[in-house]
Amino acid sequence: MARFKNFFMFMVLHLLMTMALAIDTAWYDARATFYGDMKGGDTMQGACGYGDLFKQGYGLETAALSTALFNNGSTCGACFEIMCVNDPQWCIPNAGTIKITATNFCPPNFTKTTDVWCNPPQKHFDLSMPMFVKLANYKAGVIPVRYRRVLCSKQGGVKFEIKGNRYWTLVTVYNVGGAGDVTDVKIKGSNSVWQQMNRNWGQNWQIGSALAGQSLSFQVTTSDGKMVQFDNVAPVNWRFGQTFDGFGIHFQSSMSSSHRTSSLELAASRTTSFPSSMKCKEIHARIHQPPPKSICFLNQNPIHVN
Repeated sequence: MARFKNFFMFMVLHLLMTMALAIDTAWYDARATFYGDMKGGDTMQGACGYGDLFKQGYGLETAALSTALFNNGSTCGACFEIMCVNDPQWCIPNAGTIKITATNFCPPNFTKTTDVWCNPPQKHFDLSMPMFVKLANYKAGVIPVRYRRVLCSKQGGVKFEIKGNRYWTLVTVYNVGGAGDVTDVKIKGSNSVWQQMNRNWGQNWQIGSALAGQSLSFQVTTSDGKMVQFDNVAPVNWRFGQTFDGFGIHFQSSMSSSHRTSSLELAASRTTSFPSSMKCKEIHARIHQPPPKSICFLNQNPIHVN
């Protein structure tokens, strides 16, 4: 009986931890404006550290967030669903919702006393113009909206753009699916141990170590607590200014007796599907990577590299 009680408390604690780490998908009120034109040139670059949003897979389905949502850059990469509400003059009837990725910051303006949409504590989305006009006429200028966090769906694998010099390394992590917002990054050279990287700004992560001449591996954790390990992403002859991606082993700890080993998820530079009937060793053989010592669990649905 005591063993059963301990197991029951173990499972309750695990459930509470899982719920705490899950992203908040409740709907909230906010407002939205737009910046730039229909071509979206003004939305490139920005405070999240991304570059050409077209080349990086974000396109124009993006927004700059107000201080209350930007969270000092930690929300960069998160995805939101937004709808226009309570404004029959400007909301397009039956427009439905849009989904965007947070790629920039809408700075506050404390010199103004009106139209201070991006000032704390306002929750505000400064959308690209193509996204705004899906919800309302551009003449509206500003509209009331409702929003919620959603999981990000990205094409291809997680990307690592490496910058810096021989004394320090700066890595931009982008095209992240799932929760989308990266909260922790560790790096390992082929001749070194795992080292903690620090957030420089947005999704730029830095470390003051000399790693040139070593193949590089990464551990990336998102806000829902999921960590993906990318082994030997960059080869020993990598150069600053290059971008890499690779296969990832997804470690999601579980306290239940049936999930004591690690679960495996694939992340690669292309979209690949493996039937659920395939065994772990078969999948690893297909991707030319030796299987881990632990058992891998596959979902009932085919595994889509993402």
